[in-house]
Order: sequence, then structure tokens, then C-alpha cells
Amino acid sequence: MPPKAKFTKQQIAEAGLDIIRNEGMENLTARALGKRLGSSACPIFTVFENMEEVQAEINKAARAVYSEYVKKGLEEELAFKGIGTQYIMFAIKEPRLFQLLFMSEQSQQPSVSNILPVIDDNYEAILLSVQNCYNLSKEKSERLYKHLWIYTHGIAVLCATNMCTFAADEIANMISEVFKGTLKEIIGAEQ
Repeated sequence: MPPKAKFTKQQIAEAGLDIIRNEGMENLTARALGKRLGSSACPIFTVFENMEEVQAEINKAARAVYSEYVKKGLEEELAFKGIGTQYIMFAIKEPRLFQLLFMSEQSQQPSVSNILPVIDDNYEAILLSVQNCYNLSKEKSERLYKHLWIYTHGIAVLCATNMCTFAADEIANMISEVFKGTLKEIIGAEQ
């Protein structure tokens, strides 16, 4: 009979998130996890087969943290702007989790036209917010979303890597300016 698990997957994932938040992904090891849990590394491997499984569970937990930011953005009156702002806030408040989720090398290199569904589990909900709020076709919504994501991703990377800091009103104004110009171009293209 296998040994009884001393920790749950969730406890191990939370400990892993803490390590990444405080020390960075490069310091996530079985030994560091065991130490964070007040144990050796052995109990981790009664729950997981290997460190790849541990990392996958931690990645899932990081995505859940990010999804809370998306949810908050979707609740705003201008949901698409709220999501962009929350994406940047996630980068500011959780820079190492942002780097884990959105600045890591991809196993396959998707093109810019299909990267969003690959890296963001919230893609469909965000796309629907664009379609519903601005009465755009799916194609035009995807185009708008892609352009704004590239822009907000740039700001988020600058914030997550401490290259620049921006005030909240600066972020809101920058997103609004680019959004209005891009929307005008997309709508104007059909006339």
C-alpha cells in the first residue's frame, strides 16, 4: 500500500507559488518545496510523480490567480478596458507569476494571430466582452483584441521587469487612446 500523502496537491502548489513569488521560478526545487512545507522533499513525490507534474500544478494555480484579475476586469463597466488594466495590474502585483505565464518560452511558436487562445484560458470570455460591448463581428473583435493585447502586454512587461512604472491614470489614458484609434481604424476599414 502506498504511503499516505502528507500534503495535498493544493498545499504543494501554494507553497510553489510562494517560492516563485518570493524567490523566482529558478529557485523552485523539490528540496525548496519540502523546506517551505516544513518537511523533506519525499512527501511531494507521494502526490506527484515528478517535478514536471508539480510545475504543471503550480502553473494551474498561477492561472487561477490571473483569472481572478480577469474576472475583476470583466465586472467593470468598460469590460475590455478593465481586462487590459487588470492584465497590467497582474504584472505589477504578481511580476514573477506574470513572467511565468506570459513571458515564458512556448514549446511551439504560435503566430501572433493565434497566441492568445494558447496562453490565456480566458480568451473566449474576453473576446465575447469585446463583441458584446462594441457590437463587432468575431473577426473584428479578434483583430481589436490582438492589437490591444500587444500594446497592453508591452506595458505589462515593462512593469513586470521594473523597466518603467506608470500611474493608474496614465495606464487608463494610454489604453483608451490606443483603443479609440484602433477601433476607429477597424470600423473605418469597412466603410
